[in-house]
Amino acid sequence: MPHPAPTSARTIPARPDWALFLDVDGTLLPIAETPDGVARSDDLCHILARLVPALDGALALISGRTIANLDRLFAPLTLCAAGLHGLERRGADGRLHLLGEAAALDHLRAPLAALAAEDPGLILEDKGRALAVHYRQAPGLAARVKDRIAGLVAGSRDELRLIHGKMVVEIKPRHADKGSAVQAFMAEPPFAGRTAVFIGDDVTDEDGFRAVNAMDGLSIYVGADQVGRGQVGLAERTVARYQLSQVEQVWRWLEATADALDALREGPTP
Repeated sequence: MPHPAPTSARTIPARPDWALFLDVDGTLLPIAETPDGVARSDDLCHILARLVPALDGALALISGRTIANLDRLFAPLTLCAAGLHGLERRGADGRLHLLGEAAALDHLRAPLAALAAEDPGLILEDKGRALAVHYRQAPGLAARVKDRIAGLVAGSRDELRLIHGKMVVEIKPRHADKGSAVQAFMAEPPFAGRTAVFIGDDVTDEDGFRAVNAMDGLSIYVGADQVGRGQVGLAERTVARYQLSQVEQVWRWLEATADALDALREGPTP
């Protein structure tokens, strides 16, 4: 049963009781040819720096990147964050929560390196607790990459999860996902008791959408088309209830949200 198509998020009125959860690649920043090719933006950092106090600190990044990578990308900001699809999580108190072990993927490192070495357009990204093979520079190899990786993890399906993202296949332990990361944040201050808002663009964000939908929050998909076209089948639709068309529109929406929250805090002009 397909889900209803999402409606535009541009008309959602901003509320000071939101808990805002933001994917990074494809949501806050355009996807680059390589993982290291993503460039930070001072304008975006300024918007996020305004939103943190406006939401009393209830803002977190939810990403497939490591938290250390997120800190470098958004410096000088140090935000609440979940990295590696929830295998790493840093709360408002600064404590780091880790799930899974890098050693669980040791048997895959050599064969994945051999796969990536077969073509210069393939990139193996070793994140420690997760491994990703990117084929954005070699889209014609998509079927080969997916088939080979599926074969490599066939005997470990109970312990490992395959994630088919945008031009990438990622392997991670089945200990967490973006939805469980959102749930963990929502169980602690300053997120607890607020309305969860999750914005993401990829199949990996569907767990986050489901989690906030179950909380009666706001799930916002970023993209001009339905999520998963060419990845999980044309009949599949995102479970997100709202939609923004592209990264630039996310920036405008976040800035408008910051403006509205600042106005609410200042009160009516005498």
